[in-house]
Amino acid sequence: MAAKEDFYKLLEVDRNASEAEIKKSYRRMAMKFHPDRNKDNQEEAEKKFKQIKEAYEILSDPKKRTAYDQFGHAGVDPSMGGRAGGADNFSDIFGDVFGDIFGGGRQQRSSAQRGADLRYNLELTLEEAVSGTEATVKVPVLVTCVECNGSGAKKGSTPVTCTTCHGHGQVRMQQGFFSVQQTCPTCRGAGKHIKDPCPKCYGQGRVQETKTLSVKVPPGVDTGDRIRLSGEGEAGLNGGPTGDLYVQVQVKEHDIFTRDGANLYCEMPISFPTACLGGELEVPTLDGKVKLKIPVETQTGKLFRLRGKGVKPVRGGIVGDLLCRVQVETPIHLTKEQKALIESLGASLSGGGKHHSPQEHGWMDGVKNFFDKLTG
Repeated sequence: MAAKEDFYKLLEVDRNASEAEIKKSYRRMAMKFHPDRNKDNQEEAEKKFKQIKEAYEILSDPKKRTAYDQFGHAGVDPSMGGRAGGADNFSDIFGDVFGDIFGGGRQQRSSAQRGADLRYNLELTLEEAVSGTEATVKVPVLVTCVECNGSGAKKGSTPVTCTTCHGHGQVRMQQGFFSVQQTCPTCRGAGKHIKDPCPKCYGQGRVQETKTLSVKVPPGVDTGDRIRLSGEGEAGLNGGPTGDLYVQVQVKEHDIFTRDGANLYCEMPISFPTACLGGELEVPTLDGKVKLKIPVETQTGKLFRLRGKGVKPVRGGIVGDLLCRVQVETPIHLTKEQKALIESLGASLSGGGKHHSPQEHGWMDGVKNFFDKLTG
């Protein structure tokens, strides 16, 4: 298995970066590598997007970040015993190996296990994300079996003590000088064995159902934000607590607007006459139409800012702006008469030289100087 890339390098931040810096870098990179924005290389972008998300989930959690800083990936990898506050896990490992030698021993572990957390990807339109909404989601989830009340045993019967580990949930194995305790292979740590399984859950204590949940989405959410629904994850085992459901927000691309934090951007095509002579245009916003005055001699690339027409961030702050970038549209499908008029206009303008086209002439002068230096 290839080694995981350093989380700090993935997010392009220093190891002493603040929470705000980590979040800002995550938002920027999530936008850059989102699969919907990388149609030509979607598979690679999706892989990178998942790596960035995993890195953010660890570094944005103070406990997990501390464990990662101390022990690297092993400190936060469940398969290696890692969890938030990873030092405790390493203590557990050494306890397993050396406990019996020095008389410490391991006490019987509780067989109760917390249910797994679940994730649901919720797609929203830009309008829904900005104004907030209430979404209905259907989530397949493991719930406590009502037939056996989670015991896994057939109604009227009860689980019996495991004969392999005698109810401890662990077995001791001798490996040379060391005495090692491992999870019991028969009961898998439960300490009990089910002789007569429940016919509904087949001894698992849980069955799969599809939950229909209502999710209140607050105004201002953006791609990458998560909404936590406490206790809506998988049911725990042997009386353990239920996990949580995390609703992951994904905002769809909009036909007109592009979002960057609290600001919205749009490209605004205008006609050649309007660019030359000025005018007034109706501009769309998320609140409705507004009129925008176009000054005389407006050039392509000119940026107009409509204050307060952007997004109010979900975590508070001032409302962003709408920035409209002008694109002067060149007329197409001209008639003979229109071509003649433009030729006449062109001849008239060329007589004014730099007075009418300062950018063109400035560029041409730069080109001339460039070639003069090459041949000089």
